[in-house]
Amino acid sequence: MSTRLVSTIARPATRRSTRAVSPLRFKRIMLEDMDIISKFLEKTASRTCDYTVGGIYMWVHYFNYRYCVYRDTLFIEGVSEEDMTRPAFSMPLGELPLSEGIALLRGYCADNGYTLRFSAIPEDRVEEFMNAGDWTVEPLPDWADYLYEADGIASFSGKKYSKKRNHLNRFMLDNPDARLMPLRKEDVDRVLNAFYSWDNEEELQSLSAMEERDMTVNVMRHLDELPGFEGAYLEDGRGNIVAFTIGEVIGDTLYDHIEKMDHSVSGAGTAVFNLFVKEMLAKHTGLRYVNREEDVGDEGLRKAKQSYHPSALLGKFDLIAR
Repeated sequence: MSTRLVSTIARPATRRSTRAVSPLRFKRIMLEDMDIISKFLEKTASRTCDYTVGGIYMWVHYFNYRYCVYRDTLFIEGVSEEDMTRPAFSMPLGELPLSEGIALLRGYCADNGYTLRFSAIPEDRVEEFMNAGDWTVEPLPDWADYLYEADGIASFSGKKYSKKRNHLNRFMLDNPDARLMPLRKEDVDRVLNAFYSWDNEEELQSLSAMEERDMTVNVMRHLDELPGFEGAYLEDGRGNIVAFTIGEVIGDTLYDHIEKMDHSVSGAGTAVFNLFVKEMLAKHTGLRYVNREEDVGDEGLRKAKQSYHPSALLGKFDLIAR
C-alpha cells in the first residue's frame, strides 16, 4: 500500500475580493460525502488510484481535501503531492467539458490569490489538458501506480512468477487448512486485535507509517459505510489471522488499498494477495487489472511491487497554469 507524506502546512489565507467571480464553494470531505463523490469516479476514464473512494477518503487529512459539486461536476481541492505548501486540484469529473471546468478553477484561484495547479493528473489525460490551456508540466516519478494483469496474479503461471508460486506453496504447506474469509463488520474487532498483535516494528519507523496505520484502523471501523469497499482476511487454519486486505473495484480494475500481514508468517502476504484477486475475479466478471498504487520513492516498497511484475506503470504529472 502506498505511504504518503504528512502535511502540516496551513492553507494560504484567502484574499478578500470585492466581487465573487467564482461560483465554486468547497467544503471539507466527510465520510457521509463519499456516496456523492463515488458517483463521479467512474467518469475518470483512467486507472490511477487517486480517483477512487480509497484514494480520496483514506488521505483526506493529509491532503486537506475539500470538494464542490457544481453543474453536475465534481471538483476536489487539496495540496500538491510534491509541494504540500501549494493548493492543487484533481481533474474535474462530470458533465462539464474540461475547458469549462478549468475556467471555473482559474476564477476560483484568482479570487483566492494563487496559481492554478492540478496535481497527479494521469499520463493518459495530459494531452487533453494541453489542448485546453498552457501549462508547465512536472512529472511525479515516485507517484506512478503499479498495474498488474489480474489473471497473472490469480494464477502465478509462468517462469516469472516462480518465486511467488514457491512463497504461496510454502504457506499452504505450512498451513494446509488456511482459508480466506470475507471481512464483515462483525469481524473487524477480531482482525484489528490480530493486527495490533503482529510484531511489525519496521512498519512503524516513521511518522507517515504510523499515520497510515491509524488510517487503516479508521477504514476498518467504517468499512460498511464506504461505497464499493470489499475486504478479506486470511486464517492459518489454527484460529490465527495472519493477513487482511481491503480494496474496491471500479470498472475493470481492482484497487488494492490496504494489505497487512504478519511478517513472521512466511508467505502470508503473497497468499492473501493471490487469494483475494482470485475471489474478486470470480465475483467481478469484467475485472482485468489490479492497481497496487505508488512506491513514493521507498526502495523497499519499490522492490516489493516490482517483484509481482507489473504490466505497466501509470505515470502522473502536476500541471501549473502559465
